[in-house]
Amino acid sequence: MIIKKFQGKTENDAVETAKKELGNNVVIMNVKNVKKKGILRFFLPDTVEVTVALEEENEKYAPVRREAVPAASMGGGFAPKRDSLSREGYADAPEGSDFGRQGYATGQQGGSLVLEGYPGRTAAGPEMSEKRRESAFLEEKLNNLHSLLEQQLQKPEEEEEGEEPASELEKFMKLLYNTMLDNEISEKYANQIIDEIEKSAKPNMPFDYALANIYQKMILKFGKQEGITPSESGPKAVFFIGPTGVGKTTTIAKIASRFIVDEKKKVALITSDTYRIAAAEQLRTYAGILEVPFRIVYTPEEIRDTLRDFVDYDYIFVDTSGHSYQNEEQKETMKTIVHSVDGEAEKEVFLVLSATTKYKDLLRIVDAYTEVTEYKLIFTKLDETNAYGNLLNIKLYTGAALSYVTYGQNVPDDLEDFNPQRTVKQLLGGR
Repeated sequence: MIIKKFQGKTENDAVETAKKELGNNVVIMNVKNVKKKGILRFFLPDTVEVTVALEEENEKYAPVRREAVPAASMGGGFAPKRDSLSREGYADAPEGSDFGRQGYATGQQGGSLVLEGYPGRTAAGPEMSEKRRESAFLEEKLNNLHSLLEQQLQKPEEEEEGEEPASELEKFMKLLYNTMLDNEISEKYANQIIDEIEKSAKPNMPFDYALANIYQKMILKFGKQEGITPSESGPKAVFFIGPTGVGKTTTIAKIASRFIVDEKKKVALITSDTYRIAAAEQLRTYAGILEVPFRIVYTPEEIRDTLRDFVDYDYIFVDTSGHSYQNEEQKETMKTIVHSVDGEAEKEVFLVLSATTKYKDLLRIVDAYTEVTEYKLIFTKLDETNAYGNLLNIKLYTGAALSYVTYGQNVPDDLEDFNPQRTVKQLLGGR
């Protein structure tokens, strides 16, 4: 994996420079303003520094499956194969990169890992004190994991007769594996992540380096956040689909409020959910508060008529009825609704899921909606769980981009762009 920093007058300039050198598959990991130093700093413009990552082809390989072992003690966790830890060489780090052997991620101070913070860039900006406190809290969780590692590494383990004592790196792998399972990351994907660390591991590699390495790799697995994009011409139809009870209607209101109030866009709200009168009335109420048009539609033709009536609008948000993934008739109805604007207008589809839904149920749900259309992902109810593993599980299972997350009922406040850095810190920091 290559991790490198580039500077430019603007973020776009720096990203273009990165793409010219590393290709179009780079992942943006951090963006920050860099102030000039020296006596002439007042006369020189600030620059923007972008940290990007690129996973090299030789890092992609088939994972080896292992069985999960309860983490009742450090001796009862997952035990990596020792022969896989004897491979030579660290993961590649380009010359001039901060991700080298000496500094691990961004440096090491007093024996504690220092990971560079990647607070989410929201409309309110990264400098908000609340965001700084949240970032500091997440950094503390990682430091707590680091401290726990040190404590566990100091404990003697009972070894079976004839078995070699476990190395510090093996102990780290055990704890890290069980931490991921604690956060409900699937065994399959936890094994893949551990395998990738072992692939580049060296017998005496500090576990600080392994922790920093896994942090970067998991960010790459999440990929870049992708929200709603503007239409090239005419209004864009934005469909929100998903099972009943995940909070689709409230989520639509939150996103609509952002586009109307913050971005000054013209938005109309319509619903095809004629099964639940309360859902239609709820969206009508939000439309009244936001002072935007609202319609109830019953047929694909009415959706197309709405697009023609609001041709000077930027977005038409379409709420749809939730249905059981086992109901084939409702699935066909949903497919007809979502594809009603094909050839008439640009569209995007967002599958809204609850972070509290069981993993096995989520798999069945996304399989059912994959038969309907392509989609991006929105996760709701993050405030009702401490385990965010399903965000990674479903991202890797579907390959769909993550867009937004919600964490409460307040409109429009409890909505954020999905932030892979913050989520990875939660996953590595434990419950």
